[in-house]
Amino acid sequence: MVTIYHIAKATGYSPSTVSKVLNNYTDVNLKTKKKILDAVEELGYLPNSHARSLTTKKSWIIGVVFIESLGIGVKHPFFNAVIESFRQHVEIEGYDLLFASRNISNKQKSYLDYFTYRGVDGVVIVSSTYEDEQVQELINSRLPSVVIDLKSDKSCVVYSDNVRGSFDAVQYLYSLGHRKIAHIAGHSSTFAGKQRLKGFVEVMKKLELPVPEDYIVNGEYFSRDSGYEAMKKLLKLKNPPSAIYAAGDNLAIGAMVAIREAGLRVPEDFSVVGFDDIELSEMFQPSLTTIRQQTELIGKKSGELLLHQINTRMKNVESVVVPVELMVRSSCRSI
Repeated sequence: MVTIYHIAKATGYSPSTVSKVLNNYTDVNLKTKKKILDAVEELGYLPNSHARSLTTKKSWIIGVVFIESLGIGVKHPFFNAVIESFRQHVEIEGYDLLFASRNISNKQKSYLDYFTYRGVDGVVIVSSTYEDEQVQELINSRLPSVVIDLKSDKSCVVYSDNVRGSFDAVQYLYSLGHRKIAHIAGHSSTFAGKQRLKGFVEVMKKLELPVPEDYIVNGEYFSRDSGYEAMKKLLKLKNPPSAIYAAGDNLAIGAMVAIREAGLRVPEDFSVVGFDDIELSEMFQPSLTTIRQQTELIGKKSGELLLHQINTRMKNVESVVVPVELMVRSSCRSI
């Protein structure tokens, strides 16, 4: 079995220096750190987790709370991509992820009780809604935390610039000549839904475009079925829009299915813009013009914020708003 003494002998550094590198101390220069980590890789060193925990007074475990409104769990394309990016970032630093369970010895416990029981070093909360009281308890606790896709003044948060995305989507449609633009909105209990609706209303006002009450349709929890039903309502209007901005790609794809079933076409009869840039948006026909969320950057920034709190042993409150990008494809046309 390879020990730190084998690593020290192979590199010429002292066991204490090897130990500092393995435990992420900052007072080791990069050249030394690289040489030791290369030797760790080459010799196949595996640290004893119990010994490492005693030495560093860390569990090297990060708790994960994952709540999304559709109930499809980690299959959700946006949240799945964000969690994977977060995992990759913290894994490099030696951390494992522990997904939340509120069952301890067959007794229901809160998320906070569970993570306290498991001794995690910090928690990442991935949630689309404010409504879960257990999440609020975690955010308000002293446990280092970072929240993805929500806004909070009690924790570090990372989320996309939803308002800017709405501006970009509507202004693009406006540049193509569209003046009758409807919005299929996300549920009002979700942070993203609220922010994207806010951006839509603000940019329509800025462009001096009318927003009839029936041009804003509730798309519920961002599902394709919700987008489909919302579009059917828009199709029944006496004065239907020429363009639709949907608060999520699944909503937009559902809307395009409804348009097709009505014997109409995208973009010939309706232009459609989504939000998220999930993988299916590029594969769907016609390919969907959408607002891309930088899932890789969201996960990376979330990891950095949480690890900083863990390493400094201080809970911070900081917001990082990640820029979005308009991806122009085939679902819109000039009129």
